[in-house]
Amino acid sequence: MSLSPRFLAFLLAFLISAITTSFLAFVNDVTSSMLFVVGVSSFVVSFFLVLYTIEIIVYREVNKMYRSIHKLKLKDFSISRKSLIRENNPLKRLNDEIFVYVAKKQKEIEELRKLEQFRREFLADVSHELKTPIFAAQGFIHTLLDGAIDDENVRDRFLKKAAKSLDGLDALVKDLVTLSQMETGAIKMNIEVVDLRLVTDDVLERLEKIAQDRKVTLKVKPDKLPEVRVRADPQRIEQVMVNLIENAIKYNHEGGKVIIHFDEEKKHFGVSVRDNGPGIPPEHLTRIFERFYRVDKSRSKERGGTGLGLAIVKHILNGHGSKIAVMSKLDKGTTFTFKLEKAE
Repeated sequence: MSLSPRFLAFLLAFLISAITTSFLAFVNDVTSSMLFVVGVSSFVVSFFLVLYTIEIIVYREVNKMYRSIHKLKLKDFSISRKSLIRENNPLKRLNDEIFVYVAKKQKEIEELRKLEQFRREFLADVSHELKTPIFAAQGFIHTLLDGAIDDENVRDRFLKKAAKSLDGLDALVKDLVTLSQMETGAIKMNIEVVDLRLVTDDVLERLEKIAQDRKVTLKVKPDKLPEVRVRADPQRIEQVMVNLIENAIKYNHEGGKVIIHFDEEKKHFGVSVRDNGPGIPPEHLTRIFERFYRVDKSRSKERGGTGLGLAIVKHILNGHGSKIAVMSKLDKGTTFTFKLEKAE
């Protein structure tokens, strides 16, 4: 409980007056009138002395602290000199404000450290991802320039490999640009009514060859839901479905299954992409939406991709006011889920 200076001075003055009067009562020949006068006078004198002392000590120190705060960024504080003077317990108020300020600055420092660590990791990842296709294409081209160009079979084979490496580099740069634009808000979602069932059918048709090569079965459920009309950006939501379904095919067991399920709710459609592949270890689940993060780097490289797909998916869905969730069990499979607003 906070005590005001006046109440505290009153309490101390009363105690001083009571003690003085009590001791004086034991003196011989002291009348009640004398006790009354001494009690009142000691109370009044003590009250004003204590009050003056408290206010001088407290507010002098408060002013010192305020001047120190003023040297800092005063906008970080929600207090003023006048409000402090009016406070019953200005030191407590000031202490609370300083505590909040320090906690806020500590949080900012931690965020800056995380950003710095993220920046270093990102630069290292980008350098590595760019270096791989550049060095590959460079090696093939230099080999041709060193004389292999005269061999028609070697020339065609090396040119195809160089072109493939450069195509991968082009895809990586495009994904980086897209992700950067999404993070800065440069890309706006063009929301309109989209039949997500039709979009999914088109995506499955495009990915059919990849699924056949891995003998993966693709299925859309439920059959009784011919239309899934949602409010979304057609191009971006197609990008989401391509990324999720292609990952489910590539990282599934050979001969596995991928099921795309739509769940109709009152105001939304729930969408899930489920596979019965090897699953994702629990320690990786919180990081799979980071840029360039790969659960198994060697296998991921073999199966292509830029390592930015899930990061782009996350930002696209955020732009739709939605969030993506993932559930996975080892040797049981992985399920990605999100919701989109139902179209009227």
